[in-house]
Amino acid sequence: MRQDIRETIQMATGAPPVEFQALHGGCVSDVMRVDLADGERVVIKLGDESTGLMAEAHRLRYLAEYTNLPVPDVLHADASVLILSFIPTDGGITGKAQTHAAELLADLHGISSDAYGFDQGSLSGGLLKPAPWTDSWIEFFREYRLRHTMQAAVDSGKLAREFVPRMERLMGRLDQWLFEPEQPALIHGDMWTGNVLCNNGKVAAFVDPSCYFAHDEQELAYSTLFGTFGKPFFVRYHEIRPIQPGFFDERVHLYNLYHLLIHVRLFGGSYVQATSDTLDFYGC
Repeated sequence: MRQDIRETIQMATGAPPVEFQALHGGCVSDVMRVDLADGERVVIKLGDESTGLMAEAHRLRYLAEYTNLPVPDVLHADASVLILSFIPTDGGITGKAQTHAAELLADLHGISSDAYGFDQGSLSGGLLKPAPWTDSWIEFFREYRLRHTMQAAVDSGKLAREFVPRMERLMGRLDQWLFEPEQPALIHGDMWTGNVLCNNGKVAAFVDPSCYFAHDEQELAYSTLFGTFGKPFFVRYHEIRPIQPGFFDERVHLYNLYHLLIHVRLFGGSYVQATSDTLDFYGC
């Protein structure tokens, strides 16, 4: 490990690092567990300007200050190194942990704002995810989630330009499927399995937030795309915050189109076909 990173770790923690171990789950940055000379552990993320470590630190601090969501402590943040407290885990997301996650996220989604968006955008693998304050959820989703990400995927060369007219047809018809919620909801914004750390049947922490004020269904939808949560989660969540009819049959695929486009921009491959299948589903 580079000497400057070793020195940064010691300055942030008060103890020199003695061992580095790579962790799984870092799609766009290197993530490592660091054992310190005093017996403590921390996690470091290494990146550059394109990985958005400062934006991630800002969101972690925001969640720690203004919500009850468990998140790691930020010990140090700059453009190339993010140092976080280490969260012990003991396995996957059990039924009990899903129930706990539902309670935590329902509480998070109860936090509101006057508009949709956030005080700054975020970065993921060089992809800017803007979040300007917007009065309409449908407008925000159309312009700053679907259209912006579609254009980024096209510009990357991973999404053919032939998709643009299909996307434009879909974006022109969003009012057919989506509705304006009563109020914006604060969401974590990146609810896949690797970002939910569990221990002893509970959620120990949520990591890698891309939080903003949105429709809470955006969060629920992404949790289905890669099987983050199942029935125990949705039963408990619905008890606290009722899920409106039509979500699972219709709207979930539309919300997940945004995440498919992100994955097209980052990885290409099978996500292009999944994007096409979603457009087919909506007749576009």
